Amino acid sequence: MTYVVTESCIKCKYTDCVDVCPVDCFREGPNFLVIDPDECIDCTLCVAECPVEAIFAEDDVPTDQREFIELNAELAKVWQPIIEKKDGPADADEWKDKKGKLQYLER
Repeated sequence: MTYVVTESCIKCKYTDCVDVCPVDCFREGPNFLVIDPDECIDCTLCVAECPVEAIFAEDDVPTDQREFIELNAELAKVWQPIIEKKDGPADADEWKDKKGKLQYLER
């Protein structure tokens, strides 16, 4: 089983999770992070660090977010690794509680 970043991360992209990942499995896009399922070791450390609760075990991804399992795998193949925490977007706090953000995902 792997962990999956879901919709809550879009336009927030807090990177607290990156700092605790022992295997550097996060990949960075313009306004979203994903987890490379081939690198994730299921350590669970990232889950508690995510301030928007965007990370779930694959088996626990909410039904309305299941498409993010495939999306993480797909984008992890083309996005670059991120291994250090960065400042989030200036407007991240404005987006953190919004729903229906998939349309804003930048590839």
